[in-house]
Amino acid sequence: MNENTKAITIEHMSEKERLLSIHKEFEDGFKYIHSYKKSVTFFGSARFKPDDVYYKKAEHIGYRVAKELEYVVVTGGGPGIMEAANKGAHDAGGQSIGFTIKLPHEQKDNPYLTGKLDFDFFFSRKTMMWFAAEAYLFFPGGFGTFDELFEVLTLVQTGKIEKVPIILVGEEYWKPLNTLIQEDMLAHHYTISAEDTNLYTITDDEDKILEIIKNAPVRN
Repeated sequence: MNENTKAITIEHMSEKERLLSIHKEFEDGFKYIHSYKKSVTFFGSARFKPDDVYYKKAEHIGYRVAKELEYVVVTGGGPGIMEAANKGAHDAGGQSIGFTIKLPHEQKDNPYLTGKLDFDFFFSRKTMMWFAAEAYLFFPGGFGTFDELFEVLTLVQTGKIEKVPIILVGEEYWKPLNTLIQEDMLAHHYTISAEDTNLYTITDDEDKILEIIKNAPVRN
């Protein structure tokens, strides 16, 4: 069965079949991630190529996370930033895993995974990418990356998950967003509280990033 057929089958599942499939994805995902002790999840665009500055930075940080901290590097398993982080961890001899998504137009897994788990549903996949990670690294990305960032910020803000370091890598890229948050959301429209601006850190300093990760509590 090809991926197109699989996707159509999912679209036409009955409600009961859909619920059973979702339950199985969560069950398999929780069992899988429990086999890894400490991890860092990388998010970012799938479009960056190996010669891009952000690809290179994600690769180097992935290498250091695996080599120096001996943490598992977790990504969505695809190209771009995901591939870069997985490559860094793989080259360091570390554990490099991907939570991959099945799409009608197949997104190929990157070749640097030491383990992976496939998902049909984005929301169950995102839950596994958040579950138990000691820190989240967000590199520049598109709609998907922003969706992942704001959802995890909301979960921490509302206390649905414990406070975990959320690090935005790429100061030039994230500066306009930070301005929107600080000047419009907080100072002008009062749609967030002042303490909400402390939920994330924007930095390109790799030593600072590793120090934040190292000092983060290991989650249960």
